[in-house]
Amino acid sequence: MGMFSRSMPVTASVADKPIHCLVCGGSEFWDREIKLNTTGMELFDMAWANKSALGLVCASCGYVHEFVGDAVQMWETQ
Repeated sequence: MGMFSRSMPVTASVADKPIHCLVCGGSEFWDREIKLNTTGMELFDMAWANKSALGLVCASCGYVHEFVGDAVQMWETQ
């Protein structure tokens, strides 16, 4: 499947409000895990232990939106 979690883009919302791209206004995203790297962990070659965030990559322009926590709901587009 490559770098993305799903084979189709998703639409997403937070607190029942649809998410739109901050750059182009698009409403479809590819989702993936993004590591939140820190200098200390990189220095000791332990980047794998860093925390993760949800990355929503705009399917239109590629801008990456990052979310920490589980407030984002996602649905596959049809």
